[in-house]
Parts: sequence; structure tokens; C-alpha cells
Amino acid sequence: MTLAPSQVCSAILMVRPKRFGFNGETASSNRFQQSGGAPDVAARALAEFDAFAAALAGEGVSVCVAADSEEPAKPDAVFPNNWVSFHADGTVVLYPMQAANRRAERRAEVIDTVVRELKFKVRRTLDLTPHELAGRFLEGTGSLVLDHLERVAYACRSPRTDETVARDWARELGYELEMFSAHDNAGAPIYHTNVAMSVGSRTAIVALGNIAPADRERIAGRLRATGRDVIAIDDTQMCAFAGNMLEVGSWGEHLGDFSVLVMSRTARRALGPETYARLSAGVDTVLAAPVEVIERHGGGSVRCMLAEVFLP
Repeated sequence: MTLAPSQVCSAILMVRPKRFGFNGETASSNRFQQSGGAPDVAARALAEFDAFAAALAGEGVSVCVAADSEEPAKPDAVFPNNWVSFHADGTVVLYPMQAANRRAERRAEVIDTVVRELKFKVRRTLDLTPHELAGRFLEGTGSLVLDHLERVAYACRSPRTDETVARDWARELGYELEMFSAHDNAGAPIYHTNVAMSVGSRTAIVALGNIAPADRERIAGRLRATGRDVIAIDDTQMCAFAGNMLEVGSWGEHLGDFSVLVMSRTARRALGPETYARLSAGVDTVLAAPVEVIERHGGGSVRCMLAEVFLP
């Protein structure tokens, strides 16, 4: 069984992209992506990445940056949370990905960087990638939003989140699975659970109105039962990535351990004063990063860029 000491990780992995861009293979299930734009998209995304990584480090967050490889082109390499997760008992999980061109992101060199720089000791590898052969996918902590304290995994059904694989994951990692259905205002399944919800130590933010009526109160009740402040966002806020947040652990010489809620500038602007006040009350500080190019062309925001590393 994986044992996480807290809801927040003590370190994070980020992958510095080489050839970021719009990925046509993922666009059919990710309505957040937008094609077109300036020819310098890759350079602008790289600048956003570097500034974001530096801002995290400036908050005292332990950041491990792994380099993307030049070939093959991996337009979504900046989103490593979809293919790998690192757990406190030394388990590394490799996940089945829907888009064939994203599977090249799973590189041993990236895991080796985490082992070398963060001293993570791999004791077990759970390889779920054979599910790809049967057309079943589970895209990491994009598909799974985890309550480590209560050991509950929330998962929204979509072409990228298969219930069979999710149940395999939950059995292997010792979590209870809460599956639900959710759609955007156009009726399309929400492609990743972490777009619709985020669970922190003291708060949970969730697009309750987008969850199917048959599932809505069950999910809301499960979250409220943990004692967290459950904050609802609407479809407009969800589409501005207001659900795509992550609380991470940090350390300061004068402050000791403290928590940082990481969101994008787009999400921050979408939140009203009351909602923001409730969110910020649950953490020590908030970091709102400008990643508009990555959001627009990649269809993911800051949470997607961060693969948590739970160290023993």
C-alpha cells in the first residue's frame, strides 16, 4: 500500500519542452485546445515554463526539471502528470495514454532525473501501459484527482479515463474509487478530471454544475464529509482552468513547512473575491502563474505541468 504522509507533495517534476505546440491527435477529446496563433508558440511556451519553474523555486518548492528530447516531437511533453506518478512507498506508476504520439513522453531518462536529483528510491513499478493494446486509457493525475488523506481517487469518465484501468489502479495503490460523469456546456465529456476539480488539505474546488445530476450529490457529499471547504465553480470558471490547481508543500528558512496553492493567472482572473478568499484561507500563500500560451495551445494549465513526487 502506498503511504502518503500528507495531502501535499514535498517535490515536483516538470519537463522542459523542446517542441511544444498544438497536438492534433488530442484535440478531438480536449476542447480546451486552440489551433493557430503565432509561429513562435514554442519559444513563448518555453519562456512561460522557465518563469513558472523559477517562481515555484522562489516560493521554496523543490522543483526537479527534466529535459525533453528533441526527437520524436512531443508537443505535450510539458504535461508529465499524464504518464507518471511517484508515491511515498517508492512506487512509480506508468499510465496508458490515448494519443499515440504522447506515448513517447514516457522516458526512462525522466525517471532517472527524479531518482538522481530528488533521491527518490524506486521500489516498485506499476506498468499499466498494456491497457493501450485494448484501447483502455488512464492518463495519470489528469484522470485521477487524489485525496491522499482519505485515500479516495476521483475519476471522471471520458475517452481518456477508463473505469477498468481506474479500478486496477485503485486496487494496486489501496484507494477507494469514486467514478462520475461530467460534461461541458456543449455536452462533451470533460476530458480530464483535474480540469473539473482539485482537492487540497483544507479546501476542494469542483465544477459541481458540470457533474451529472445522478452523481453530483454523491461527489459533493463525499468531499464535504472530509471536513474540507467545498467550493463550487461554474462552467465559465472551469473553462478558465479554475479547477486545474494544485496545493504543494514548501519550506522557508524563517517559516518552516508551508503550503502553496498553484493556479494560473487565467484561473485567478476568473475567480470572484469571495471564492479567492476561501481558497487562499486554506493555504499559506497563492502563486498565480502566467501560462496563457500553454493553456491555449496545449489545452492544459499549471496542474497538468506538475507531476507530484511524494518522498518517504
